Amino acid sequence: MRIKHQAARMACGMAVAIATVFTSQMAVGADAWPGKPIKVIVPYTPGGSTDTVSRVVFERVAQSLGQPIIIENKPGANSTLGVGVAARSAPDGYTFVSVLAAYSANMSLYSKLSYKPSDLTPVAEMAELPLFLFASKKVPAKTVAELVDYGKKHPDALTFGSSGVGSSAHLTGERLSMESKVRMTHVPYNGSAPILPALVSGEVSVAFDPLLVPMPHVKSGKINVLAVASAKRWPGEPNIPTMEEAGFPGFVMSSWTGLLAPAGTPQPVIDRMAREIAAATRSPEVAKKLTDLGFIPVGGTPDEFRKLIERDTTRYAQIVKAGKITLD
Repeated sequence: MRIKHQAARMACGMAVAIATVFTSQMAVGADAWPGKPIKVIVPYTPGGSTDTVSRVVFERVAQSLGQPIIIENKPGANSTLGVGVAARSAPDGYTFVSVLAAYSANMSLYSKLSYKPSDLTPVAEMAELPLFLFASKKVPAKTVAELVDYGKKHPDALTFGSSGVGSSAHLTGERLSMESKVRMTHVPYNGSAPILPALVSGEVSVAFDPLLVPMPHVKSGKINVLAVASAKRWPGEPNIPTMEEAGFPGFVMSSWTGLLAPAGTPQPVIDRMAREIAAATRSPEVAKKLTDLGFIPVGGTPDEFRKLIERDTTRYAQIVKAGKITLD
């Protein structure tokens, strides 16, 4: 019996020693990260919002980490193709994916995805992208109230454009239609580029779109801007009211871009990357670049980003269900 007890104690001691060595190796590995180039998948084409923000932010992060960060564009299926690739990647801290708010919307737009939300873990929000409500000059409305009044007096006359079915602009337009009780017909385009000429020509009545491209046409008198769907007014254009100020309480529908990692990525790596993103977005150079492009630099914590994703997943699901929208 004594021999058995001694053998058991020896086996237990060896297990503790192995676990200690393994834990130490994990700690060393986390401390040594990154030891090679990092890949950030962008599930959209080059030049879009997510791609632009990613390149601006990670150029600075790469300098801080001392390793190259490679942006790899994998567009397709409203971003689900690239996100799926990231979800199936090794959780070793060397693969991440940048996503837009469409990531939250896709949970309800598709009945089946190639990944589950639990396959990915939030790292940090990088930037907020406020959506402004622009109107064609052919619509006699310079305020949201005038737009709603016109829509009620002219049923089915209003249309709204977006960068595609299921996009933030689409779902924001659907929400306005629902809350105002004014039916507006959705006109989807292949990306955001065709929206501006459609507004100028009157092909569509209104559209929710980022500020950068349409604003010069507002200043030249070709289109109108009615409001911004963010919590606060845009600092560069303080005369534009928020949707809340225009009579729609709680109407905050800004898009955003943030970073995810495969589930199981070591928490120290997640936390380090979040801190690096925060430091990058706070730097005057990066902050100015993002602001000039119409973004609000953010750079929050993993928990803050998780709560944002959960909030928007619920919010978009309600709109998708009410509007009977699907991408299947």
